[in-house]
Amino acid sequence: MHDHRRLGRELGLFDTDPLMGAGLPYWLPDGAVVRHTLEEYVREAERAAGYRHVYSPVLGKRELYELSGHWDHYRDDMYPPMELGGEQMLLRPSLCPHHALIFRSRTRSHRELPLRMAELGGMYRSERSGVLGGLTRVRAIQLNDAHIFCTPDQAAEEAAGALALISRAYADLGIRASRHRLSLPGGGGKYVAGPALWRRATTLLREALDASGVAYEAVEGEAAFYGPKIDVQITDPAGRETTLSTVQIDFHQPERFGLRHTGPDGARHRPVMVHRSVIGSVERAVAHLLEEHGGAFPPWLAPVQLVVLPVGEDQEERAHAVVREATALGLRAEVSGPADGSLGARIRRARLVPYQAVLGAREAADGLLAVRLRDGRRPGVLPAAEFLRRVEQRVRARGTALWEPA
Repeated sequence: MHDHRRLGRELGLFDTDPLMGAGLPYWLPDGAVVRHTLEEYVREAERAAGYRHVYSPVLGKRELYELSGHWDHYRDDMYPPMELGGEQMLLRPSLCPHHALIFRSRTRSHRELPLRMAELGGMYRSERSGVLGGLTRVRAIQLNDAHIFCTPDQAAEEAAGALALISRAYADLGIRASRHRLSLPGGGGKYVAGPALWRRATTLLREALDASGVAYEAVEGEAAFYGPKIDVQITDPAGRETTLSTVQIDFHQPERFGLRHTGPDGARHRPVMVHRSVIGSVERAVAHLLEEHGGAFPPWLAPVQLVVLPVGEDQEERAHAVVREATALGLRAEVSGPADGSLGARIRRARLVPYQAVLGAREAADGLLAVRLRDGRRPGVLPAAEFLRRVEQRVRARGTALWEPA
């Protein structure tokens, strides 16, 4: 059983410092590579699905969160206000109020809908010290968030599209959902009023789940304060279940913010907000990936994708040339030479690197590489150019497969 906190430190991915504070990890260079690659993957997937990206501030006036309902219903999880120039400012607990303001910043037409607005943005939760742990529960969160502004008739289809994005991402990351949960309100919760809108949102989410062919179970007491949601659940090696990805349908905030668009009839109509997150928080996603793969990330996500191992000093110049060729193809490669120890020790040290290329005197002379894969397979001795091309193709294709037959 893998613990992401131990692995993260052993592999030099992230760490913490008491002077920074609990629940505020920092990312080391290899961890930053994983995070950046994951974020770029999400942005690319969203662009291909018709999303447009924005940036919004991590601060907002107290009045903003009073309007959205967060101050009344979510205050216990928010940081206290800061007094700035006679105004109370808050670190945001969510991105949706900011995106609602961006939507209403100008007149919108029905021709723009569905308008898919995405952001990888920071948000802050005042988590209790006792629940903090590694990357799974933190106080500063980088969230893969998006809000789709659409008509009620488009909402179920947009929610189903979000579920498809989530499914594809999980396949590329080599992880799986343990179950899908339709999270409904329960007794005693802090939920906004409007039973008819809650029923309507729940019906639309059920339509999306049915259209996606996803088995699910309805659970009361797990809804967001403003509406029901689909929670995509994952389970860690210890059997603990948590939510990674979500899809929500929200009639509440469009009403509170007075959102409108001009319909085909020329009248003003209220849109629906579909909230969705493909990989949830980057922190929790990386924690789960570490524990799922034991640090052996899919090739496209690995901090180092190729290590070149010259047998002797005479092959080091050629090894560095191979690394330059790999880098030119967009691969993350490095040399591990004789100064780092015996060949066997270097191979063991690079056990989590997807691709290893041993370079002896004959290989250096003939432009060849003796190829080893992380899983123990040895595809043989290949021309360097062919090997690099095949690795580049596997990385570009993403997914979890290390090698494909020629």
